[in-house]
Amino acid sequence: MTDSAARFDSARDRSEPEVFDSAPDETPGLSRLAVILIEIALAVGGFGIGTGEFAIMGLLPDVASTYQVSIPMAGYVISAYALGVVIGAPIIAVAAARMTRRALLLILMTVFALGNISSAMAPDFWSFTALRFVTGLPHGAYFGVAALVAASMVPPNKRARAVGRVMLGLTVATLVGTPIATFMGQMLSWRAAFFLVGGIGVVTVALLWYFQPRDTVHEGASIWRELSAFGRTQVWLTLGIAAVGFGGMFSVFSYIASTTTVTAGMSVSMVAIVLTLFGIGMNVGNIVGSRLADVSLKGTIGGVMVFNVIVMGAFGLWAQYPVVLCLCVFLIGCGFAAGPALQTRLMDVAADAQTLAAASNHSAFNIANALGAWLGGLVIAWGWGFAATGYVGAVLSLLGFGVFAVSAALDKKAVAA
Repeated sequence: MTDSAARFDSARDRSEPEVFDSAPDETPGLSRLAVILIEIALAVGGFGIGTGEFAIMGLLPDVASTYQVSIPMAGYVISAYALGVVIGAPIIAVAAARMTRRALLLILMTVFALGNISSAMAPDFWSFTALRFVTGLPHGAYFGVAALVAASMVPPNKRARAVGRVMLGLTVATLVGTPIATFMGQMLSWRAAFFLVGGIGVVTVALLWYFQPRDTVHEGASIWRELSAFGRTQVWLTLGIAAVGFGGMFSVFSYIASTTTVTAGMSVSMVAIVLTLFGIGMNVGNIVGSRLADVSLKGTIGGVMVFNVIVMGAFGLWAQYPVVLCLCVFLIGCGFAAGPALQTRLMDVAADAQTLAAASNHSAFNIANALGAWLGGLVIAWGWGFAATGYVGAVLSLLGFGVFAVSAALDKKAVAA
């Protein structure tokens, strides 16, 4: 971690914005209205990506029926998309090191739009799976670059809130976009849902083309400079917090339908309400967490990890009670509060290799998704019950806090030196 980054983070955690040592605003000529319109354009892209990523989960039976494969086999398309995110984020960030952010965002969203439209027209299962992989490639790079663009338009002490507003597109997708796309897919055809997501991508391209001003390639930008991010211990630790600490959320979320009906004995119709509570929690967490992060970045990350340990432990103990389950699901969704903080933290610790680090954050989140779902499935297979996914979540959150503690200790050592 550079001395300036250490001073920046230390100052923020003391709530002393006047001593920030940070790069100046990259787009000082923008009016407040222009900034809002750019943030909306970026958030619309996040809304489309979130809708496309999660809608498939409710449409798997329809996909399986169309291609005459089993539902578990149809699940390969979800894995293919996640693999695309994990692989695409770092590769694209490095390959596009000499590209302007505006041009990169336009290309990424164009690939996303075409990938979804092509997915809707895929003639067979394997071509559909391959197209889902291709569609996942821009995911992480888009969110990473969008976060950098949003942060560059506001003062340093408001960066996390700007990042949160862009990520609001993703969290709103879980609450609004996914149910709409799922309903459309069930009523018309799953192909219609992907046409819808592709259309959102086209709209995003138009909005970015019109509202985002042209920029220039940063001086000294190169492939090697971006790769230098992976030579920084704090970058790996921050990505580790996301990859491990958020695994708990996905461990619970992956099996929440069965936990609701089997463990809590609630009706199938209540699953949609429980999922809605999770979506509301994610939005609340995103808004509140981004504000807290602008006050204390490390305090927010560490505090949310501890919060998750407690809430997920309570879920494991008392998920059989419907009221407690609903409350815990909402609070687990609120655990997304660490998302904007981690994204902003990566901007600090990556120094001048921010694009690769910011994009890799979403690779880490998808690793958390895979890790949480896998470990949750293991404890269920071992006969511990669906509520035990909460214990998995508590352990993963505790491990995430441990990684955070190491990161904070190294920060303290660097400042002292």
